[in-house]
Amino acid sequence: MRHALVRLALAGALLLPLLAAAVDTVRPEVGKPLQAAQELMKSKRHAEALARIAEADAVPNKTPFETLTVQRMRGTAALAAGQGNVALESFEAALASRLLPVAEQLTTLQALAGLAYRARDYARAASFAQRYANQGGSEPSMRMLLAQSHYLAGAHAEAARELQAILKADEQAGRVPSEQRLQLLANCYARLDDGPAYQRVLERLVMHYPKKDYWADLLSRVAQRAGFAGRLSLDVLRLRLATGTLSSEADFVEMTQLALQESSPAEALKIVKRGFAAGALGSGAQAGRHRRLRDLAAKAAAEEERSLANLDGDAATAAAAPQGTALFRLGWRLVHHGQADKGLAMMELGLQKGGLARPQDARLHLGVAALQAGQRSKAAQWLKGVQGSDGTAELARLWLAHAHGAEARKTP
Repeated sequence: MRHALVRLALAGALLLPLLAAAVDTVRPEVGKPLQAAQELMKSKRHAEALARIAEADAVPNKTPFETLTVQRMRGTAALAAGQGNVALESFEAALASRLLPVAEQLTTLQALAGLAYRARDYARAASFAQRYANQGGSEPSMRMLLAQSHYLAGAHAEAARELQAILKADEQAGRVPSEQRLQLLANCYARLDDGPAYQRVLERLVMHYPKKDYWADLLSRVAQRAGFAGRLSLDVLRLRLATGTLSSEADFVEMTQLALQESSPAEALKIVKRGFAAGALGSGAQAGRHRRLRDLAAKAAAEEERSLANLDGDAATAAAAPQGTALFRLGWRLVHHGQADKGLAMMELGLQKGGLARPQDARLHLGVAALQAGQRSKAAQWLKGVQGSDGTAELARLWLAHAHGAEARKTP
């Protein structure tokens, strides 16, 4: 994209007027070699054109307008000849004359920004691009050139400010934010060591471009954040499983064990089976241990399923309890045993009944269960209502981002 931005900036320089009516306002000793240079440029004989322009420049006692005309022509010829430094010097001299019309000043600033960028003089490129904006220039590519120039010059705060403005304009226009712009903004915050801002950009990336690398980076940061509750470890692993970032033997073993510890054996069995299907479990020195873990999960899940034979009685007992905990847990078990509609209804009733030790965790789990059952509108309703600063609200927000990203992938 950098080269495209530079080409757009330089294209304006080739549109700068050459002689046109100027030949009538310069002396013949200046005008004739410039006319000859113009004809040579039409034939793409740019080196010869530069030589004739040098003849005009050698004329003594030139008027300010004659000097301006020489510089403009030299800049255009040098640019066409690939002599960027000469073009940069000439256009800057033309701009400094203060004789250029306003419209041509903008075109010249556009060219100067592109030339300085190409020369890797990024601070200078940013200066020209900023002057272009300050004087009313509205070419969108120039704002991106300004942001990139700031970034490459090490002015990361300024680059972030410009990128935020660009992305806000995209949002207001209903455009999906560019992945490259979001990446650059994330890099700005990484250079500024602004972890919270970096994470916010990652959340936007996974929402629109749900790549595994982005998710892995984001979830690693979430789990390591100060104040993040350790009890939510299984919830982080659930999100890693959903986003395809759970892959190692240790990950699958840990998640299976945590699900068993939290009395969710049907979920544990699904996890360990995923580990075997992915090739992460079932081989190597720990293969026997993996099989024993699978057998343990299968046995516990089977026992739980047999216990559901008395569902009506269990549901009546749970409904009669003064608190909603038993009803919520029964609903969770049903969801993982393939009875999503009935289970979600029970979970919702249990939450409404109240008395749960951690209602925000319950809202999170209800939202995740609804999402996994394909009930996106209900999932969004519950997940958006999750509050707290210990990680529950953060995870709820990320599940919503995952749902959005999954839809984005379906869109051609």
